[in-house]
Amino acid sequence: MQKDLDELLERKVQEALDGDVRTREYGLKARVVDGWVTVSGVVDTLAEKEQAQKIAAAVPGVRGVRSAVAVSTDGAVRDEDVEFEVSEELRASGVNPHHIGVKSVRGVVYLTGLADSPAEIERARAAAAKARGVKEVVCQVKLLPPGGYDEEDLTAIFHHQVNNDREDEGEARLF
Repeated sequence: MQKDLDELLERKVQEALDGDVRTREYGLKARVVDGWVTVSGVVDTLAEKEQAQKIAAAVPGVRGVRSAVAVSTDGAVRDEDVEFEVSEELRASGVNPHHIGVKSVRGVVYLTGLADSPAEIERARAAAAKARGVKEVVCQVKLLPPGGYDEEDLTAIFHHQVNNDREDEGEARLF
């Protein structure tokens, strides 16, 4: 009985993936066991991987989705290239590049800084996911408090960031 339900669900999920213009060109595959879908294959961007997961999850009867989808890098991609691509996507999405910074470590992108709204934070995360070479986005962006920061707050933030930079470079000092 469960096997028949899984086979029917698998066909529905596969049809949804094959029928969606955003995912059909990748030939993704769906497998279902006990109502849990595993989507596998290779896509070009993290945003496309996330879209495939959303499509599968939207099919009625799906208990959950596990992703075995890989993001292709088409060869060696340098962190500097990923940072450039993400910065371009941020600008194209209307995110203020003076508010949000980008750091890439082997395809894991870290977004840091301050945003005016939760919507700006989500736009930044979504924009970063569109860039080639991004395997994961870690969003550490904080909301700008109402009324902004005063000079003392900005000094504390600057010193905190300088200390973090030193730690990243292996030059942390105890004060």
